[in-house]
Amino acid sequence: MRISEAAPASKGALWAGRALSAVVVLFMIFDGVIKLPPLDVVTQTMAQLGWPADPNVARMLGVIGLVSTALYAWPRTSMLGAILLTAYMGGAISTHVRTGNPLFSHTLFGVYLGIILWGGLYLRDARVRALIPFSR
Repeated sequence: MRISEAAPASKGALWAGRALSAVVVLFMIFDGVIKLPPLDVVTQTMAQLGWPADPNVARMLGVIGLVSTALYAWPRTSMLGAILLTAYMGGAISTHVRTGNPLFSHTLFGVYLGIILWGGLYLRDARVRALIPFSR
């Protein structure tokens, strides 16, 4: 099946995909925006995670997250945004593994977010359904 031949999503699946994607977008906007101003809680948390306690590093991570999120939210670039956000989550996961944080609440949070991210995109984008065809 070619990508252009992927079956269109039902109206319910499309709206479920949009809702799942909105959860990711809202969370990532919050995550990115709190990293932009030099908040003490952000730099202290970064230091606890082994990152430099430098507001510029936090700002850079916030901008990367926000740009990736914008690409994910825009339909034409949503797949690129999903790939970039997956990489961003991978970095967060590796940071939590390295620091020995709890598995289910901290370390796997990026996995949970990634599942929601790709699930939302799968439901709202025929290109993704064509690339990952689940058999019935």
